[in-house]
Parts: sequence; structure tokens; C-alpha cells
Amino acid sequence: MTTKPRPTLIMIHGFRGTHHGLLLIAKKLRGFTIIVPDLPGFGRGQHLKNYDLDAYVEWLHDFIKKQKLVTPPFLFGHSFGSIVCAAYAKKYPKTIKRLVLVNPIGAPALEGPKKTMTKLAIAYYKIGAKLPQRSAHRWLSARAIVRVMSIAMVKTPDKGLRTYVHHQHDRYFSRFHSAQSVLEAFTTSVSHNVGDFAADIPVPTLLIAGSLDDITPLSAQYGLVKKFPRATLKVIDHVGHLTHYETPERVAELTQAFTNPL
Repeated sequence: MTTKPRPTLIMIHGFRGTHHGLLLIAKKLRGFTIIVPDLPGFGRGQHLKNYDLDAYVEWLHDFIKKQKLVTPPFLFGHSFGSIVCAAYAKKYPKTIKRLVLVNPIGAPALEGPKKTMTKLAIAYYKIGAKLPQRSAHRWLSARAIVRVMSIAMVKTPDKGLRTYVHHQHDRYFSRFHSAQSVLEAFTTSVSHNVGDFAADIPVPTLLIAGSLDDITPLSAQYGLVKKFPRATLKVIDHVGHLTHYETPERVAELTQAFTNPL
């Protein structure tokens, strides 16, 4: 008797993260073969000639082909990973079963109320790219800057969980390959959003949003889901952009129900 192979779930993390950021969710899922690579330019991810969106999409296409899967995988993307996965799903829809986008970037970062902060961040990364290598790494990984970012995004009142989130960012947020690669990746992340591709994604799609997300507010997520031919939006209350750290159980539960491999 031949054992039926488990379905595969490929999970793509966000900007300046590594695979570690998605492990709490991965550990809660059942019935999958789960693959969580580091994006190019981060952690142990490969080096690319450039880090524009086309390069990330083609990297993902090659990565999936190298797995030599019997059936198409489910694809999961968080934050910047949602942009990469959405662009991929538009270009290669027949190579995946379903799409899960967590804290999707659903509105243009260079427009709206956050545009000034985005432009300041671009300037910050450009300065880093012009510095010598060691100085650039110190500038871009400055503990104070990382902590300000972490405090701005964490929403839980639980002191223990807040400490855990800050520790994760301290440990993994600066594992980028170079100042130039992180600048290019950031520019890519703020030059595109999931809405650019939504209308052309034919596969069933699940959007998971945090009600307190400051990166893409909930009102924009309700607008985003309407752009998809076949999408559902689920909202997790009392959490922002860090659902992968603050509510991994709920993200896993929603993902499990949508993909239902058991």
C-alpha cells in the first residue's frame, strides 16, 4: 500500500526577517511538509545580482522547482513575503494550490499617512549603503533603531511576550547580507503592494490581518480583499503587524482550516 505524500506548505517571511520568525506558526500546523527558507539577502538566503521584485519572484520559482514536488504546494507569505507571494501567484498560478497572505501589504507605502515615515526610512537605508561595510552594518543594525521599530509594532500588553518579541528582533533583524542588499530589498518592499497583483490571482486566497496593524490599516485590508477574484479576509483582534509572534496559534488555526490537509 502506497502512503499518500503530505501536502507541502512553503512559508515566506518578511523584510529583514529570517525563517525563525515563522517557526511559531509552523510548529502549530499539522499534516504538512513545511519548508521555510530565508529570503535572498537575509539570514542564510542566497545572494542575488539585484533584489527587485522580479528577482525575488524568479528565485521563488526556481526554489519551488528544486523541491521536485509531486503536487503543487500551498504558499504562505507574511508582510513583505505577502508581496513576493502575490507577485508569484500572478505569474505562476498553476504552480500553487492556494495562497495565504498574513499581514499583507495592501496599500502603497509611498502614499497616504505613512509616506513621510517611508521616505525617512529610505533615506536611512541610503545612508547605510554609502558607508564602509562595517560602519554600514553598525548604522543599520543599531540596537536603539531596532528597538524603536519593535516597540512601534508590538501591541500585546503582556510584558513577557513583549520581551520575547524584542529579543527576537534583537537577535534576527540584522542578519542581512549587506547595506546595498537591504536597501534594494526595502525599496522593493515599499514600491509594490499586494493590491498591484490581486485582480490577476486566480487561486483561492486567504488574507489574515491584525485589527491594529499600522503598516496596512484594517480599512485598507477590506478594500484589498475585494480586488481578488477568490479571496476571504479573516481579522485577528487586538494585534497588529506581528501576528507571527503575538498570535501564532490563531494564524495557524486559520491557515489549517483554509488548507485543510488533515
